[in-house]
Amino acid sequence: MAEQPSPEFELTPAAAARVAWIAERQAKPAVLRLSVEGGGCSGFQYRFGLAETVEPDDRVAETDGVRLVIDPVSLDLVRGARVDFVESLGGAAFQVSNPNAAAGCGCGTSFSI
Repeated sequence: MAEQPSPEFELTPAAAARVAWIAERQAKPAVLRLSVEGGGCSGFQYRFGLAETVEPDDRVAETDGVRLVIDPVSLDLVRGARVDFVESLGGAAFQVSNPNAAAGCGCGTSFSI
C-alpha cells in the first residue's frame, strides 16, 4: 500500500521547524515518528523518534516539508491529535494534544483512554 496523507492528525509549524532542526544536525530525514506504548503513570505513553523510512501502512501528515508518521495501531489511540513543540521556563518538549485521552499525567508524556 502506498504512503497515505492523513488529515487525522496534525503537526504544527513550530514542531515541524524543530524536527527539521534536529534532523539537519543528525543528518537524517525530517520524518518524526509518533508511537504509543503501554506504560507510563497513566497507562499509555508517547514515543517520539526520527524515522529513516515511512512504512507502507503508516499514516502521514506533512507541514513545511516535515512529515509526522504514525503506525495504524498507535493511530487508533491518537486520532485527531495535534503535535506541537513548546518552549517555556520549565524546558522545551514536543507536546501531544490528544482528544482521545481521558486523563493524563502531570508531565504530559502518558495518558489513559
